[in-house]
Amino acid sequence: MPGRTNRLGLLAVVTTTVLAGACRQDMHDNPRHEPLEASTFFADGRALRMPVDHTVPRGTAHTDEHLYTGKIGGQLADALPVAVTPELLARGRERFNVFCAPCHGRTGRGNGMVVRRGFRPPPTFHVNRLRSAPVGYFFDVITHGFGAMQDHAAQVPVADRWAIAAYIRALQISQHASIDNVPADKRALLDAPASPGGGASEHGEGDRGKQGH
Repeated sequence: MPGRTNRLGLLAVVTTTVLAGACRQDMHDNPRHEPLEASTFFADGRALRMPVDHTVPRGTAHTDEHLYTGKIGGQLADALPVAVTPELLARGRERFNVFCAPCHGRTGRGNGMVVRRGFRPPPTFHVNRLRSAPVGYFFDVITHGFGAMQDHAAQVPVADRWAIAAYIRALQISQHASIDNVPADKRALLDAPASPGGGASEHGEGDRGKQGH
């Protein structure tokens, strides 16, 4: 039966081809070593190789101590490593309202929304201890956390930490400023209504008569 013979022959060829292909697993199980796997290739019997001495991972060569630690010579810096501009303060306010205001409140008095829901209140930024603290202190606390506050290094990049620190200092100045500190050509703005998203929006935080304690 020629037809049946042909079909059997074709089936044999296909089966042989599939089986032959199945024997080649180089692309699926290529010759490599997993981390910490033993190896006979190296004299110490380990597949894992140690990095070359003084190797620095890409993006971690933070040679500017002031910028990346908030310190100079191991001491907290009392100056910012970046220029203070309106853009920096605007960025600082926006990031502060996202990451800090829920606990610290928008004016930094420690009465944010989660505090009103029973969370432990942080200290107000307007006590003498924090008003006289170096600006590098706020950068350091954002980076490493302090007390009940966790660190925010993973959430807040270095540039934004400095922007927030600068804005905190501006908040401190604003809450203890007098009319004489305001340029004459800007004093009319003090009576202007607050813009949406800016200024004090929490209950009681717009009262200038309330000072930190």
